[in-house]
Amino acid sequence: MKENEVPQDKSSLESSNFKELCYAVNDKGEYTTASSSGWTPKTIALNNAIQEINERVEEAKIRVINNETSPIEYYMELHKMDIGILASYVGLWQWRVKRHLKPKVFCKLSQKMLQKYADVFEITIDQLNRIEHGN
Repeated sequence: MKENEVPQDKSSLESSNFKELCYAVNDKGEYTTASSSGWTPKTIALNNAIQEINERVEEAKIRVINNETSPIEYYMELHKMDIGILASYVGLWQWRVKRHLKPKVFCKLSQKMLQKYADVFEITIDQLNRIEHGN
C-alpha cells in the first residue's frame, strides 16, 4: 500500500497512544515505514480473540469450582498456554501434565511439583490450590 493509504482507523492502539509500524511504498516507489493508529478489520479480529481467551479462562474457572479439572487448567488458560508449552516450562512430558489436570491426581501432587507449577504461573502454592469466585 502507498504511504498515504496506511490505515488510521480508531482502535485500542489509538486510545493508548500507541502506533503500529507498517511497511508502505513512498512516492519514489521505495519501501518505507509508516505509523498506523489501527485498522478496523484487525481491531475486530483482535477483540474477538481476546473475548475468546476470556471465555476460555472463565469456563476453566467454572470447571475448577465444579471439581471437573484442577487449578492448573485455569492458570494455564489465564497465561495463554497450552499443554505443550506448560509441559516444556515445568519440564514434564505432556501426558503427565494432562494427568495433573485431574482433580484426584492434582490433590496428591508433592509440594515440589506444586512449586514447579506455581513458579511457572508466578504465584504461590496457596494461590494455585485455591480458585475462588473472586480470582
